Amino acid sequence: MKTVQTKPNANVFRDLGFPPAEAENLRIRAAMMNALIAEIEKKGLTQAQAAKLLGVTQPRVSDLMRGRLHLFSIDALVNFLGAAGLRVTLRVGRAA
Repeated sequence: MKTVQTKPNANVFRDLGFPPAEAENLRIRAAMMNALIAEIEKKGLTQAQAAKLLGVTQPRVSDLMRGRLHLFSIDALVNFLGAAGLRVTLRVGRAA
């Protein structure tokens, strides 16, 4: 197994060899997913309760909680975050 070292705030997906645009998309989705998981855990919601809050099925919440990043678009995650009472902000800057 190859060990990859990254700098703080680096894009691990880029380090893993993903093309720049895909790596950025994955980084954004991962950050959004982590924020949503943290909010669900903070509120102490069961998967069934979270599903009701987000307007999805419990298996969909299970996919979320298991980190199945490839199953969630940025649009879906923005909608889930809003349903959970979180605000999504956007900041655009130059790539490092």
